[in-house]
Amino acid sequence: MAIRPILCIPDPVLREISTPVDSIDNEVRTLISDMFETMYAAPGIGLAAVQVGVPKRLLVIDLMEPAEEGVEPVKDSRVFINPEILSESNNLVPYNEGCLSIPEQYAEVMRPDRVHARWLDEQGETQEEEISGLLAVCLQHEIDHLNGVLFIDHLSRLKRDMVVRKVAKLRREGRIAA
Repeated sequence: MAIRPILCIPDPVLREISTPVDSIDNEVRTLISDMFETMYAAPGIGLAAVQVGVPKRLLVIDLMEPAEEGVEPVKDSRVFINPEILSESNNLVPYNEGCLSIPEQYAEVMRPDRVHARWLDEQGETQEEEISGLLAVCLQHEIDHLNGVLFIDHLSRLKRDMVVRKVAKLRREGRIAA
């Protein structure tokens, strides 16, 4: 396992549309392992393969239960290969989103509160589930990455430009990698 560098805006790879994973081989398993290690180190709760420079339709999520003092958090790691949203509710809810590719920036995004999704798990088995709450928000955010969309694309132009300027300032100050 290895921690991989996370691409940050304005890296053009983040705007690529990811291609399907054809087979779940050792290379894909290594990528999954590296993505979890990278996500935990960042720290974050979701990571798409394109964020580590691999434009494949693969993402990982872990909405860990918070740890008690001196106790490791309870991990709930999930792998989504070639995920797709089959349907979504009409009820939009606000969520204050952040992104490892847009460091230290957060903004309220409106998303459906429930989705019906299908994907392959790490063993190549098809999974289908009605998903709600934070997991639904996170899954939609990460699937957006697979389609070259960032959470800031859901904001007004003014708010989006403000976030981009703040990230550029952090880069100039050396607080994030150039």
